[in-house]
Amino acid sequence: MEKTYVIKGKPVNQWYLVDARNQKLGRLATKVATILLGKHKPTYSPGVMMGDYVVVINAKDLQIDQRHLDNKMYYRHSGYPSGIKSIVMRELMKVHPERVIRAAVWGMLPHNKFGRKLIKRLYVYGGEHHPHEGQKPQLMKA
Repeated sequence: MEKTYVIKGKPVNQWYLVDARNQKLGRLATKVATILLGKHKPTYSPGVMMGDYVVVINAKDLQIDQRHLDNKMYYRHSGYPSGIKSIVMRELMKVHPERVIRAAVWGMLPHNKFGRKLIKRLYVYGGEHHPHEGQKPQLMKA
């Protein structure tokens, strides 16, 4: 009879740096979500914080289809009656390109307490510079 292996203690977390320049949004989000969940590790266990930290740079240089830029809508709600607000992807990419990546990755994570903890390990920046040099992020080919 085989025994189930359960991770004990704190796993060692790494930091990864992902350059989003000329990357497709869905493919990039899939790889980032895999790292956040920890599925790239041989010791993966669902429900255990096995994932690593991810820093995404150059979010403004994503490669997005023109049809998506004009048709994809992002919604948020203020909490008040009739407080729904919407914005087209093209406008969101001009103002806050990091929110596009964050929304795509969030859609691939579990929508519960565990997923809310995981999304806090994602750092997205529109430009080249980021304040995480002290963590020595490892450049990942996306």
